[in-house]
Amino acid sequence: MDKVKRLPETQNESLLIMKPYRSIWLILSLIFWPGLALHLMTGGAGHLKKSELVEKQPAAAEVAAVEAPVPVPVPVPLPDPPIDYQEIQGELRRGESFELSLKRRQVPAGIRAQLIRAFADCLDYRHLRAGDHYSILLDEAADLFSATYESGPLNIYRVTRADNGFSSVRVPVPLEVRLVKLHGVMKSSLFAAFLDAGEGDKLVYAFADIFASKFDFNSEPRQDDQFSLMVEKYYKGEQFIGYGKILMARYEQRDQILAGYYYEPAPGEGTYFDPQGEELRTSFLRSPLPVARLTSKFTFQREHPILGGLRPHLGVDLAAPIGTPIMAACDGKVKFMGRNGGFGNQVILSHANGYRTHYAHLSRFKKGLHIGDRVKQKEIIGYVGSTGYSTGPHLDYRIDINGVFKDPFSLKFKPKSILKAEVLVKFSQATAGYEALLATPAEQPVLSVHNLTLTAADDITLL
Repeated sequence: MDKVKRLPETQNESLLIMKPYRSIWLILSLIFWPGLALHLMTGGAGHLKKSELVEKQPAAAEVAAVEAPVPVPVPVPLPDPPIDYQEIQGELRRGESFELSLKRRQVPAGIRAQLIRAFADCLDYRHLRAGDHYSILLDEAADLFSATYESGPLNIYRVTRADNGFSSVRVPVPLEVRLVKLHGVMKSSLFAAFLDAGEGDKLVYAFADIFASKFDFNSEPRQDDQFSLMVEKYYKGEQFIGYGKILMARYEQRDQILAGYYYEPAPGEGTYFDPQGEELRTSFLRSPLPVARLTSKFTFQREHPILGGLRPHLGVDLAAPIGTPIMAACDGKVKFMGRNGGFGNQVILSHANGYRTHYAHLSRFKKGLHIGDRVKQKEIIGYVGSTGYSTGPHLDYRIDINGVFKDPFSLKFKPKSILKAEVLVKFSQATAGYEALLATPAEQPVLSVHNLTLTAADDITLL
């Protein structure tokens, strides 16, 4: 019986007519496709590295354009597995090394040794973590054919068999970077406002940190305050990977507007400046806890919650969960660290010009911190607790200047740097671009999209 599917006569005639055109199309294909491949190989469609992404400021003439995604180089796939192969999959458990996990999955000793040697060229065994996945392929003879190790969505390592043994590489990861704008209104807290906008805790802390020297989100927010920002979002396919840099942030109250723009006066020296070019960072943070709840203000007459009677409270109390990290408010030196009566566990830092900062009721100190150590602003020095005379977990934070205590929230500090001359002009041009982007219609939250491929040479920092 004839099983060949025959075309109707009319279709056969059409094919006969098209034969000359098919020959011409074949010739053109032989010329076009090799030329395209050569163009791609010589950099015609290279990928953006993270450093290039950060340094490029949006131009005012381009601000309203939404870039179409550019095709991303796809990692070279694994060679086809043997016809008859065995796959072993595993996942690291808490406190387990790679070798112990392989033993638990009953991987033969010889193959374990091959894997550990091969992965050592690209995988740092000190940074493995519970939940990491791996997959091993064995050929028909039960010999190692290939293996893949995944430590999160961005760190993928592969071992393949080669003529002279095994080779290992960090697999390139195609990513999509979306620049998006967000807007929200304060109703109860900054956390709740960001949650209502569909965003996570890390973005809340990063936003608050931009204004850490100018505004205290523990005591100064008011209902119906508004915030807006532009931030990079990284995606692997449709999977959200994390936040990149916040390029612009604004917080609006009825009587003031705070704005911060990310700018690099010199390569690799980026920080946030206000519209006048003054750095938002000052010598002191407004608060050692970026987001907490103010429960007691600076006063000379406060009803003591434990001892009773009116007593001075020469600091501010910031309520936060036990274990919340506490930052050094300024560069300084550890003057005191230990138990101090009703203050419980306390750290006192000394700073330039007679300033000292006091942090009390800590649950514990930062591991490895000692009296005499120097610390940097925002460095973790301890963790919120409820030691000493305390009715609940909070930080008692105080500042004294030459022995005289001052209200931490009433002090004003100078900016760490100010942009001038040509640098200020370039900064103003960049901020004009940011403002134009922010002014695009609300229904267009994605301002631009571009692709990059994360390779072993790239290093991106996500919030």
